[in-house]
Amino acid sequence: MSTKPTKSNVGLLREISQQILAGGSAGLVEICLMHPLDVVKTRFQLQRFATDPNSYKGLGDSFRTIYKTEGLFGFYKGILPPILAETPKRSVKFLAFEQYKKILLGNTSLSPGLTFSLAGFGSGLTEAIVVNPFEVVKVGLQANRSKNTEHPSTLSYAKQIIKKDGLGLRGLNKGLTATLGRHGAFNMAYFGFYHNVKIIVPVEEDPILEFLRRFGIGFLSGTIASIINIPFDVAKSRIQGPQPVPGVIKYRTCFKTMATVYKEEGFLALYKGLLPKIMRLGPGGAVMLLVYEYTFSWLQKNW
Repeated sequence: MSTKPTKSNVGLLREISQQILAGGSAGLVEICLMHPLDVVKTRFQLQRFATDPNSYKGLGDSFRTIYKTEGLFGFYKGILPPILAETPKRSVKFLAFEQYKKILLGNTSLSPGLTFSLAGFGSGLTEAIVVNPFEVVKVGLQANRSKNTEHPSTLSYAKQIIKKDGLGLRGLNKGLTATLGRHGAFNMAYFGFYHNVKIIVPVEEDPILEFLRRFGIGFLSGTIASIINIPFDVAKSRIQGPQPVPGVIKYRTCFKTMATVYKEEGFLALYKGLLPKIMRLGPGGAVMLLVYEYTFSWLQKNW
């Protein structure tokens, strides 16, 4: 029996490789541009009460305080885990979406609109499993308000977590349920809105107008998805970040954490960090989609 790869298999491998490269490029560009806003978002989500003397009074105050007390590099704390994760993470995100979409489009009982949303949900769950250990390390590093020279390196902090709590749901994979909810809800809205609206809004012949059309839809996609998934994001930050009382685990499971935050701090506490999140994932969401689509298109023509 011949083991020579068929033309269809070669074509599939090429397509998957193109999706992986395009997705990785999208993630790398987005994280390098938007990480400072992710640091600010995480700090807001870790704040419990406004009366805390260390609490930021607003978005402007957070930027001023971080720059004054931690320097410029304070905005890039925890960036190495996302950089290490973003290439495989976004590769998985877009690859999974494209493959789930292909499978679901074969189901004639599903409308195209529902297909995009379900494919996005599936890609989010897949992405969450890959990225959660990196998120645990990133949140821990971002929570550190000390000078840049005083906080541990990414590798040493990861080793601390593994040594103390292991690789499981209390260690390097704690907060997995919240991460699954965060990414599942985000990608379902993100891909669902983008691809459905892109079909409705007419294509522009002018390349600049077409770029603006896609950017605008991508911006709205990232914004809407951020509003929908932020309660999961707050829960994830509380579970993965420092506990209010050292040695006492207050935030353990996703929905119980949401309930605790709601009971003790009110409904709006579930939306802490929403403004910097939108400022990041509105334009960041557009950047990812555009980098992916243009890179994927270039690879299809030139590879």
